[in-house]
Amino acid sequence: MTVEISTHEELRELLGAPMPRAVTKERVRLHERDRQWLAASPFCLLATSAADGTCDVSPKGDPPGFVRVLDDTTIAVPERPGNRRADGYRNILDNPHVGLISLIPGRTDTLRINGRARLVSDAPFFDDMVVKGHRPILAVLVEIEQIFYHCAKAFLRSELWQPETWTPDVLPTRPRLIKEVEAPAETLEELERHYGPEYAKKIYA
Repeated sequence: MTVEISTHEELRELLGAPMPRAVTKERVRLHERDRQWLAASPFCLLATSAADGTCDVSPKGDPPGFVRVLDDTTIAVPERPGNRRADGYRNILDNPHVGLISLIPGRTDTLRINGRARLVSDAPFFDDMVVKGHRPILAVLVEIEQIFYHCAKAFLRSELWQPETWTPDVLPTRPRLIKEVEAPAETLEELERHYGPEYAKKIYA
């Protein structure tokens, strides 16, 4: 039988009270160590929610420091050419609340930032976000409302950074997955050419 939790009281009774440090570690302004973390991080996950509550999580990656600190309470995340779905960006237009998890490869802790976002198509700091000659086409400005470091348990349990646990070949290649799951008009050979050695050279085009 499935037992559903439907109230805050039931949840708290099951989990217990949070550890004091987990409650008091929240901050609303960037510390110098936060700035150093963001300067070293090449990857983050940006979570958004539409007005109707449907959610999206989008990976963002660039050279370390791509999430730019504008001041003690504001960061900017650049957008690069992608699939143009813009799921998260459409969500932000309807609901500005966002959550961000910033990672440093090999580190088992993460930096979490929650706040209110808005989209900008140009700003003076765009000149500082040029990569391989390409200026971002837009950026997400996040006004920080909550920031804290998250413990290592999830990464330790998953052994995420342990190369001996990696199994990249557990599923077919991306071209084969696309052909099998999405049934596009392109042939498998065309997909393999698209995602071949030249693909990485076109990620900023």
